Amino acid sequence: MKAKTIGQVAKSSGVSERTLRYYEELGILMPERTAAGYRVYREADERRLAQIMAMRRCGLPLTTIGHLVKDPAADIHAPLVAHLRTLRAQGKSVEAATKRTLAALESLERIQGMKPQDAFEQLKREGLEGFEREYGQEARERYGDAAIEQANQRMMALTKDEWDAKELLEESIKVQLRLAMATGDPASAESNELARMHERWIAIHWGSGYEKEAYLGLVRGYLADPRFTAYYDDACSEGATEFLVKAVEAYQG
Repeated sequence: MKAKTIGQVAKSSGVSERTLRYYEELGILMPERTAAGYRVYREADERRLAQIMAMRRCGLPLTTIGHLVKDPAADIHAPLVAHLRTLRAQGKSVEAATKRTLAALESLERIQGMKPQDAFEQLKREGLEGFEREYGQEARERYGDAAIEQANQRMMALTKDEWDAKELLEESIKVQLRLAMATGDPASAESNELARMHERWIAIHWGSGYEKEAYLGLVRGYLADPRFTAYYDDACSEGATEFLVKAVEAYQG
């Protein structure tokens, strides 16, 4: 198989060049170098990247992933299975996280024999399928089949740069939510910025043609289902989802 440049790997995988360089700094994905100093990625490198992506999906830290991919004798399934046992032991409150870990473990097993490009496409499809399994019924009942199908199509049509921007915004919202919560004021400047960021995130998924009341209804719906509430509460702290809702309400007036 012909070696690929960092740009080609970024395009085929949906992982930004910046992230690929960061993985190299950590020593978990080490491409070869040409005589001129350019990075070249072999098929084995792309397989490793697919494994890294699958393990990141279930929340394994990069330090653990680094140990697994650097050690040829390491069992990459073991920490996922151990993580699954821990989640099960914690009870029903982490049922959603348990399902995500199971899906990631199954996904990792499925992509082992795939070509890199097929593996990346599979991971993308499974991300949407995971949402359908976890939230699909409630989302379709609340917003309608047409809205969900349009959102799924919009996600599948995103370019690499758009996908990277979406992922970065999603993580940035969690950081901003912590900053806003520290003020204790849903109407603070930090909270207003949080609300603006969340509005941009919703527009990526749903488009920009929604009514204000529809948007507020969607956000308030986060508190109607414990699984939706748990998304931000688990990422930030208890009460984070409620604070986000109040911040959006205050910003929207």
